[in-house]
Amino acid sequence: MSLHESFNRSGFSKSVNSPAGRIFRLAAGTAFLLVGYQFRDRPLGILSMVWSIFPLSAGAFDICYISAALGGPLSGKKIRGSSGK
Repeated sequence: MSLHESFNRSGFSKSVNSPAGRIFRLAAGTAFLLVGYQFRDRPLGILSMVWSIFPLSAGAFDICYISAALGGPLSGKKIRGSSGK
């Protein structure tokens, strides 16, 4: 079993790629963006706003960057479809 298959079958992957996980990623991305905006005059505030792109895009477009980095599918739908096999 490859590394990405092992990850995609894990409980963490299943929770992150579930509808509740997508909502969590959107909420986390929004929180990073708001905190970053609050502290936009500091380097960590700017980094927080830049970092917010990842969870916001992952939640909005149903993608999983971790799976893609491990060589697996980028689409959350494909991950959910293949996790039962």
